[in-house]
Amino acid sequence: MGCGSCGTGKPGGCKSNGGCSTGGCNRLNVHDWLSDLPIDDIATQCKVVEVSFKQGSRKEFFKNSNLQQFEKGDYVTVEGVNGYDLGEVSLTGELVRLQLKKRGMDEFSPDMKKIIRTSTDRDLETYKISKSREADILAKSRAHARQLKLQMKLSEIEIQADGKKGTFFYTADDRIDFRELIRIFAGEFKVKVEMRQIGIRQEAAKVGGIGSCGRELCCSTWLHDFKSVNTTAARYQNLSINQTKLSGQCGRLKCCLNFELDTYLDALQAFPDYADTLQTAMGQAFLIKKDIFKNLMWYTLPNNTKHYPLTIERVKEIKNLNKQGVIVNELEAVEVTSGKPKEVEPDFVDVVGQISLRSLEKNDRRRRDQQRGDQGRPGPRDNRGPNNNERRPQGGPAGQSAQGPRPPMNPNRPMNRPNNPNNGPRNNNPNNRPNNPTQGPAAPSEN
Repeated sequence: MGCGSCGTGKPGGCKSNGGCSTGGCNRLNVHDWLSDLPIDDIATQCKVVEVSFKQGSRKEFFKNSNLQQFEKGDYVTVEGVNGYDLGEVSLTGELVRLQLKKRGMDEFSPDMKKIIRTSTDRDLETYKISKSREADILAKSRAHARQLKLQMKLSEIEIQADGKKGTFFYTADDRIDFRELIRIFAGEFKVKVEMRQIGIRQEAAKVGGIGSCGRELCCSTWLHDFKSVNTTAARYQNLSINQTKLSGQCGRLKCCLNFELDTYLDALQAFPDYADTLQTAMGQAFLIKKDIFKNLMWYTLPNNTKHYPLTIERVKEIKNLNKQGVIVNELEAVEVTSGKPKEVEPDFVDVVGQISLRSLEKNDRRRRDQQRGDQGRPGPRDNRGPNNNERRPQGGPAGQSAQGPRPPMNPNRPMNRPNNPNNGPRNNNPNNRPNNPTQGPAAPSEN
């Protein structure tokens, strides 16, 4: 259920006031698959309408004495206790007869209540005011029950549309004397009080919730009759008797244990009876499990933890031999293989030493050398002087170049040269003669 597929896109319980196209906000919905068929005879059509209250938690049948045309989702005003009530039409037409037959009710019963009219705006306004009081009344009624020390639990309150009657649903293990509680409720809430005891399963249906399967509870969506569930159903289905896993939200055994019970019982008819033990030469074999999907019966031997799966034919054969006084030597267990194909492990190749990393090492070395060169190279204009011709030293002692320390001087070169005004720039090329005739040859170096 829920509103996952409707056009509104709202979550379950969105209180959209009938705007949900699928009715997913309600409980116990029934799809009217005969709604599109034409009506042949109006006189013979069903004159009973199914009306739901409190978002489908309660459904009742009302007689359409005026033969009005109602569609699913219409709000109607019906007869109530000393007044009127308001509900939503959930089913009309021939399917209502099937529901009446299912519940053992008579379509022409004179005690069946009637539909008064289609709900008006005033009826809807009064209905909303009455429903808005339910949460406050529920909190106060629980406080009064605790003060009187009554061993009961109030789970839900339903106020009639006109506000004249209130139905209090409660759960209790023993009989409760709530005469004093009724007087307090009637005097404080100004309603006619009706106390209705429900079971634990009905309480879970009214509260709602999510089951261990990940879906909404069956009792709050479609299940309306509760059958007894015992641990025998779990044993037939080979389930472990674990109270935590087999219990539902209500604390009782899950109702879904009965859903597949008939299928298991039909499948177990092919298994032999009274085959719990088999006599063998290795000892007495005990039955531990029946696998109805593979038609196998699992046995164990004393002082052995191994499980032996036997076919049904083999168990019947051993049973007949034991009746004749013959003890078999072996059980002849079959080999059980899983339905999944065996995964093939991939073959890995040892490629250690076959891949050379020299190219990567060369690239890394080249990258490191380039980074060192970029760090030592000056910027384009930051290290220039005022005339943008001379480069500034970046640091270190005076006279040290930015490219690193200067190479050592030649010891044969004189440190101090004479101040000769005629001494021009030195020409390092021996083939070129000096242009100045007055300039003599270079002085010899001092050793």
